[in-house]
Amino acid sequence: MIASLAKYLGIEASPVSHTERLVSTLGSTLVIACIFIITRSTLGPTGTLLIVPSMGASAVLLFAVPHGALSQPWNVFGGHIISAIIGVSCAMAVSGEIVAASLAVGLSVGAMHYLRCIHPPGGATALAAVIGGEATRALGYQFVFTPIMINVLVMLAVAVAFNYLFPWRRYPAWLADRKKPALTEPTRVSERAIEHGDLVAALSQIDSFIDVSEQDLLRIYQLATGKAEERHLHPGQILLGHYYSNDEYGKDWSIRQVVDESLNPDPEKNMVVYKVVAGVGLRTSNVETRVDFARWARHELTRDDESWKRVDT
Repeated sequence: MIASLAKYLGIEASPVSHTERLVSTLGSTLVIACIFIITRSTLGPTGTLLIVPSMGASAVLLFAVPHGALSQPWNVFGGHIISAIIGVSCAMAVSGEIVAASLAVGLSVGAMHYLRCIHPPGGATALAAVIGGEATRALGYQFVFTPIMINVLVMLAVAVAFNYLFPWRRYPAWLADRKKPALTEPTRVSERAIEHGDLVAALSQIDSFIDVSEQDLLRIYQLATGKAEERHLHPGQILLGHYYSNDEYGKDWSIRQVVDESLNPDPEKNMVVYKVVAGVGLRTSNVETRVDFARWARHELTRDDESWKRVDT
């Protein structure tokens, strides 16, 4: 019941550690404090009133999801600045506040899409330019530079410096890519590598913006297939006379016994002969490399009376 409710509400189980959550909390606190201090020193005591609340939303992205596509420098800078320009323009050119506010947000979303700098808090910046009151309207296009540009530059500087203190966090995301080892060849779980063109084609079929970079998708794929590879046996664990199962379900389940082997100076060319003793392909036999057999096998089994028991390795 609870799992179903979480699914419908879009609540996902988060593997994020308590340390990561604490770091995000401290970073967000620090950057807003810096914005207040710097804005007050540059614009005076009343200047803090011009700190746009959308900066609080940007702080969430910069420090809670620093590797996210929506959190990257061009998204933050372009999203806020372009939205501020559009917002001020709508406030000056359109008389009705409802129409001006609606156009400001709508046009900002479209502009961020085309300029590839989608940043959700930018919509709030555009809205603030229209409904920010007399103080905001009096600034005109100066609103784009003070406070918006000042706030954005401060946030980006703090994000780079703060996230660099923690080895598992890097901002911008390309700094994290430099720290990672190059992607190795695909694991044997998959017969085919996922290439850049494959990701582009898949994303184009979804036809919606997804807040994850292609590099992150490849990294997730590598880690996931690496975990899957751990569930398979090592070729050295495949022994003559022993039984193995692929641990599949239904009609794909099978148990094989290794009945013969042919050793080769090249371990990759070691061959095994097996017969199927249960499941799909019963009473058939075949020959393949020890490596391929290990790729198929998930567990070693032993016969216990009339049942099969898994051997802990």
